[in-house]
Amino acid sequence: MANPDLTPFKALSFDCYGTLIDWESGLLTDFTPLLAQLPPSHPWATSPALALERFNAISEHLEETNPTQLYPATLSASLVQLASELSLAPTPSLSAAVTKIATGPGRWPAFPDTISGLLRLRKHFKLIILSNVNNANITSCIGTSLAPAQFDAVYTAEAIGAYKPSHANFRYLFSHARADLDVDFDRGELLHVARSLTADHVPAKELGFRSVWISRGGDQEGNYGTGGDLGKLTDEGKLGFEWKFDTIGEFADEVDRQFAAKEKGE
Repeated sequence: MANPDLTPFKALSFDCYGTLIDWESGLLTDFTPLLAQLPPSHPWATSPALALERFNAISEHLEETNPTQLYPATLSASLVQLASELSLAPTPSLSAAVTKIATGPGRWPAFPDTISGLLRLRKHFKLIILSNVNNANITSCIGTSLAPAQFDAVYTAEAIGAYKPSHANFRYLFSHARADLDVDFDRGELLHVARSLTADHVPAKELGFRSVWISRGGDQEGNYGTGGDLGKLTDEGKLGFEWKFDTIGEFADEVDRQFAAKEKGE
């Protein structure tokens, strides 16, 4: 089945971490001092992704209950709680990890396909980031991990005072894209591109916001990761994304194909 037409949109809004940046791998690297204290028999010693899922649940709770707390503090507090739940001793290496993880979003790497994909997408659309992180970390990320890709606007949880999946973040995006970039959500000019089902695609459907799912392997049962349970959310009717690609590179391929076909009058 052919993909719906992507050529009428004027701008793309991206979730950054998990979509453009390899958030899960970056976190797991920063978990090393914690995981190293676990006995070999512990389930997380052989399946570190389980630690990531628990960490994510803690972080989501903190974001919901304290929406104005900046993301670095939320990351550090989540790691402290995770260590406490495991009854781990507060070693110097673990204390250093609590401090280090706060800067993670500014240094974690992009997926291999991200930069080339963004450079191609920029030929056709304005590019926006809508992220749950803070201003300092996203600025560092854009200047290093995402360079030389460029963005026309960046909207953060710090600026908004809330975290996705709050509708406040998306309403902020809609109003600022219109004011800052002359991109009107109500005229169907804005398309959202994201990995996380729970943080992005569920509220997108609730708001009538058309979206692209970058699955990053999360369409395989047993590999859902921190983005949400695809099977459960589908059964509950909470998802409405119209396009699905595994990577940003594959999405850019389809965009290039459609614009080329349009120019040829196909």
